[in-house]
Amino acid sequence: MKRSIKYLTYTGALAGLLLTTACNDDFLERPPQNQISDATFWKTKDDLSKALNAVYSQLTREDIIYDDGSTDNAYAQYPWESTATVVSAGTINTNSNAGWGYTGIRRANQLLENADKIEMDADLRERFKAEARFLRAWFYWDMVVRFGDVPLVTSTLGAGEEDVPRTPRTDVVNFLLAELSEIAETLPVVYGGGDSSEKGRVTKGAALALKARILLNEASPRFNAGDASKWKAAADAAQEVMGLGYTLFKVNEETDKDLEDNYATWVDFAGEEDEKRFRLGLRSYEKLFQQQYEGNSEVILDHQFIMQVDPQWNNTYLPPSVLNGWSSVTPTQDLVNAYSNFKTGGPANILDPQVRADLYLSEDPAFANEYKNRDPRFYASIMFNGNPWNALEDDYTFTWQIGGSNNSQTGYNFRKLVDPQAHRENIANHANIILLRYAEVLLSYAEAMNEYSGPDATVYAALNEVRQRAGMPPVDEAVYNSKESLRELIRNERRIELALEGQRYMDIRRWEIAPEVMGTIYDIRNKLVQTRTWYDKLYLMPVPQSQIDLSDQILTQNPGY
Repeated sequence: MKRSIKYLTYTGALAGLLLTTACNDDFLERPPQNQISDATFWKTKDDLSKALNAVYSQLTREDIIYDDGSTDNAYAQYPWESTATVVSAGTINTNSNAGWGYTGIRRANQLLENADKIEMDADLRERFKAEARFLRAWFYWDMVVRFGDVPLVTSTLGAGEEDVPRTPRTDVVNFLLAELSEIAETLPVVYGGGDSSEKGRVTKGAALALKARILLNEASPRFNAGDASKWKAAADAAQEVMGLGYTLFKVNEETDKDLEDNYATWVDFAGEEDEKRFRLGLRSYEKLFQQQYEGNSEVILDHQFIMQVDPQWNNTYLPPSVLNGWSSVTPTQDLVNAYSNFKTGGPANILDPQVRADLYLSEDPAFANEYKNRDPRFYASIMFNGNPWNALEDDYTFTWQIGGSNNSQTGYNFRKLVDPQAHRENIANHANIILLRYAEVLLSYAEAMNEYSGPDATVYAALNEVRQRAGMPPVDEAVYNSKESLRELIRNERRIELALEGQRYMDIRRWEIAPEVMGTIYDIRNKLVQTRTWYDKLYLMPVPQSQIDLSDQILTQNPGY
């Protein structure tokens, strides 16, 4: 029996909805004996709820940081952890299986085919189905971004139906957009809590935000031959989310440990108000991702974690060895250069790489000057030599440890997504991973409207909302007064605001700037870190050869592989 879509074939049993039995070829040949059959399962609301939870279980993105490792934002130094190392080097091949998977889609399809058998509250059943449809759309979009054409399967497959050819990406995208528009009418804006209304479920805002993300991608140069209406559609979808009551997360004060960080050595403050704006901008941005504030007003969708039960590993993957980390994904110099000037809002003063190296190697204090007066998000996101962080450890400042195991190769480590409280308590980071948040929606609106009609008051307002939360000055409308100049600002704003959140991977491809930005990277000593070569085939990832073989060549390969 041939199979082209792994994990889709068995329909005679619940097939992994309740148990985490490993999937393999033998598993696909016959029903597992330790699982519940369809005939005895789909009976009650509780059955449907458990089945839906099993679909949610596939909404796992602990690996989201590696998406940035496949871009100019970061370097992923360990090829055994992810494909990011070979993707960024341009050497990925068809042996890779990353990103291709139908487990969540199969579970959603099975739920949708069986839900109507259950006698229960009709409105709740329709909402459960809408949640499953969203999750199926999420899984499909994740694959479309990577592979382009993918088999569109909306029902469980029986014996002899397994070999499904790839569906044109345009047809898949149209299906997803129609699904998201329809289910947005069923999903609630918020959940009240209690049974079947737990916080963390898919909402109307999530459906519309994913729709806006897809439309923004489809309006971009790689997929859009000058059709302005596509930009308007993306802006309209984002604007719908903007009317649902989300707000950017902010803090109004610092903790005692926060106050111990001396930023007067890094920023030339004009006075107390200037310093307050900087410090609260820094704290608002960094705490947005910490466990203490999870589920805040900015979160539209996140991957839920339970303390010490379902840990995620950012406190291990991102810090250096001295903090018990692995430096798995580290910032590039190019990302560091992207953070603007706090005082002017314009570009920072960036050194020539050899000048930077000479200052560092000579231990000249002037080396530190390049890191002064930067966007507060720089200090919240990047561990650079001298950056203080008393919330993490008393009197801690970062110093790059050269060489040895688990240390950065670039000269920097990521501070964003590291939770200092978890480090102090010596436990695994259990902060939820944010998958959709309001700042992205505002930036999507700004980009789409600017591309549609050029700068206007609503575009500046959306940008300023994001920048001012971070402590940055408003956009200088006299400088950024054209579609072209504002485009560059918006793209840079997306880069730094959404760093490590998986969006740069899509952005450099949809803007068609990957050939320009995916260059070889060097450390702060101007020494080679990774040779990178861009090939246009890398706009798409290779379809796993194992899947092509299982399909008896019904699946086809992407060009260039």
